[in-house]
Parts: sequence; structure tokens; C-alpha cells
Amino acid sequence: MCRTVTVSTTFATLLRLQLRVLSNNDITLTLICSPSAELEAIARENSMTFHPVPMARAITPTKDLRSLLLLYSYFRSMRFDIVHSSTPKAGLLTALASRMARVPVRLHTYTGQPWVEMQGLRRFLSRTSDKVIGSLATNCYADSESQREFLISQRIVAPSKIAVLASGSISGVDLDRFDPSIWRHARGAETRSELGIASDALITLFLGRLTRDKGIVELVEAFCELRVPGRDVELVLVGPFEPERDPLPPATLSQMANHERIHLVSFTPHPERYMGVADVFCIPSYREGFGSVVIEAAAMGVPSVATAVVGLIDSVVPGETGLLVPPKDVVALRSALLSLLANSDLRQRLGQRAQTRARELFDGAKVNQAVADEYWRVHGQIDKNS
Repeated sequence: MCRTVTVSTTFATLLRLQLRVLSNNDITLTLICSPSAELEAIARENSMTFHPVPMARAITPTKDLRSLLLLYSYFRSMRFDIVHSSTPKAGLLTALASRMARVPVRLHTYTGQPWVEMQGLRRFLSRTSDKVIGSLATNCYADSESQREFLISQRIVAPSKIAVLASGSISGVDLDRFDPSIWRHARGAETRSELGIASDALITLFLGRLTRDKGIVELVEAFCELRVPGRDVELVLVGPFEPERDPLPPATLSQMANHERIHLVSFTPHPERYMGVADVFCIPSYREGFGSVVIEAAAMGVPSVATAVVGLIDSVVPGETGLLVPPKDVVALRSALLSLLANSDLRQRLGQRAQTRARELFDGAKVNQAVADEYWRVHGQIDKNS
């Protein structure tokens, strides 16, 4: 079988643990995405084959047609039993090419709908793409129950064709990696020192794309007016900007660059370092599929403040593992952050419950074994139908 995504970062971050589990389940897997040295390294790490196919994230008709033909040719020559796609562009190209090549089992995992925040033609094309994927795939998956319900309500995919594996999330949490006993103490002091943050300061952490649809505008505005009596409060923003796809307004960029208590860190392959020093994790997104970073933070004993949107309502239990606020509501966001930062007992209680829930429901070993079991299940259907 083969697994396709648009860019190698998805394999390197969201799916890294899953690939390791699959490699231990007698599944011969080929990895396909845009060419990169990272793709080659990941394939070697898991003793898997790789096949680079250029795929642009943006809508580029000429390039997309070339990618489609390359995928079709490769699928036809390899005669895969199963193809499994994730991410929007890889999903559409894989759905079309695998159907044309008559691959018997065509799987796709939805991980969030970009078109929710789009307008006009871009929204129509992106939404239609998701519908085409749902139509051509033999089996679809959502990484949260609320996303599954949303896709069904929007008539993107039929109820009988979409499921949530295990308790949800795309790949669970690597509990050996996201271990607070490793990152909370001596290493935490090193991270604070590198950031220039005092040992007794309170840290709010965001980790992800620094874009408008991740709620960065509201987060920065809320933080700039946030005061906790008697304590310094710092905001650490970890992740890449995407000025071509979803740029932040100049005013927000200026605040981020000039505020002495806002710390910017570019993309990191080690998010656990920063989760190890966080007191509160904040993800005020306008849209999510699930919010894997929430359960990673939870595994580190960090409660979250998140928006009550599809996906995040599955990763955060309000009042139990964190707090939920309406999207795009600066006042509510600031109030929720203050309530956790100013109350150490509440912060500790929610963090402990978040950690317990992450370990019980989202252990990556269990979540990814469910994926492997699903591959064998659908493969058994091929045998019955042949």
C-alpha cells in the first residue's frame, strides 16, 4: 500500500509515530509527497520505500495536472492494494489518480476544512474538492467525532463511508516523547534561559502556523491587555509564518515584533521542549480537524484554552481539561487565560486531568495500532471480493 500527503512535514510531525507502528505490523508501505531530503530520511528511518511527486499546496492547474498524471502512472505501474491520503491537495490528486488506476481500496483521512474560512470561488473549489474525495474514496476517516458530524451535515461524505478510529486524533500522542519528567525541570530551565524568560514567570504557549485562521490576531490582542497581579506573564509563539497563504495584518506583526514579553520561535521539530515550560496552552483557531497539539500539551500536564469549534470540542473537555471560548472573541479569550494563569490550583487540577485523559484515550501506540488493524480489515475485504 502507499500513503500520500502533500509535503513531507506531515510525515515528519503528525504521522511520525504512526509510520513507526505500521512498520512493525508487516505492512509494506510506500511514502509519497513532494520531493525533499526529509522524505528520504523518514523512509530510511522506517525501512519504507519513497516516491517523490511534486504537489503544490495552492491551486495551480498546470502543475496539478502534471502531478495527477505522475500519480496515475505510478499507481498503475505499482498496482497497490490500498492507497491512503491525508491533506487537501494530496487527497484530491490521490482520489482521482487511484480511481483512474483502479486501486481497489482508496482511503482518505480528513484533518480539517480550510474552506470554512474562505469566501467566493476559493471556498467553492476547496469545498467541492472535499466532496470529490468523499465520492471517490472507498472509506473515509475523520480525526474527531465533531468533524465527522460536520462533514456529514455539509453533505461532503455519506454517513456510511466515514468513521473515527479509536478515540480520534490523526496519530495520538507519543507518550515517551511528551513526558513532563524529561522536560519540566533541568531542561525546562535551559529552555527558559534560551528564551530570556525568568524562572518564576507564567508562560502562555501557542504552537502551530502563525496565521490569521489560527486566531493569532485575537491571541496577541488578548495578551497585550493581559495582567496577572504580582506575576510576569510571557507569550511564546512557536511556528512558521505563511505570508503567501494566510498573512497576519501589519498591526499584529508589529505587536509581535516589538512587545518585550512576546517571544517568537520558528518551526521546531521538538515542540515538547516548549510544552515543558508552558503553564497554559492556547489555541484560538477558527477551524481545526482535532487539534493534536492540545493532547500533546495535555500529556505534558498543561491545560488548554481553546475555541469552541469543530475538532477542538473533542480535544478539550471544558472545565475538566481546559476552557473553551467562542472564536474571534478577544474579551472571552483574555478572561479565560486570566482565570487559569491567576489560579494555580485550577491550573494544576485541569492539567492533571488533561494528562490522565491524554494517556488513557490518546496513547499513540493504541491509536496507531487501530490504524494498522483498519488496514488489515479493509485488505480482507479485497480478498473476499476477488
